[in-house]
Amino acid sequence: MARPRQFDEDEVLRAVCDQFWDAGYTATSLQDLMRASNMGKGSLYAAFGGKRELFLRVLRRYIASLDRALRRSFDSAPQAVEALRSFVTMPVGDPDGVAARRGCLLANSTTELATADPAVAAEARQAYEGVTAVLADGVRRAQAQGDLSASADPVATARALLAAQQGVTFMGRTGMDVGTLAATAHSLADTILPTTADGHGS
Repeated sequence: MARPRQFDEDEVLRAVCDQFWDAGYTATSLQDLMRASNMGKGSLYAAFGGKRELFLRVLRRYIASLDRALRRSFDSAPQAVEALRSFVTMPVGDPDGVAARRGCLLANSTTELATADPAVAAEARQAYEGVTAVLADGVRRAQAQGDLSASADPVATARALLAAQQGVTFMGRTGMDVGTLAATAHSLADTILPTTADGHGS
């Protein structure tokens, strides 16, 4: 009879995710993964495969978590336009700037690996298309609620919001002052999601 696994898989994947997130894929060694997971080399490889396989599993898990969180934020927002604004300003939600400097695992990994690893590029494209679809639905809802112009193209607006948020994420990684970064994020949100004096789209 096979011996049961002697580790908590979710706990290991969270720890490994943090390692890749903080150090990046290339700079993370097998020893780093063993230390983070508290597993030996043989056990780690038997359970999850090599470094690349483990990274892709962590990345997919992270993307799924992002998708759930984004959908929850829109489902719980009374006004869709506020959820759209919150999406753009999400990288500066931490007043200390720690989250902004850490960035997003998906964005960081795309920057580091997408040109060299087709699997990472494919995961990123699929993830960003999923985000775009959720944002486009949010734009349509905001239009129905009278907070955005009915003439705005939902998909084009969604892609602009995604590009803005990713730009803020990238600038956060450079160590930009969090106050300046927050002002930039709010300015982008105001530009892409214009409102009239009474708070509704024109």
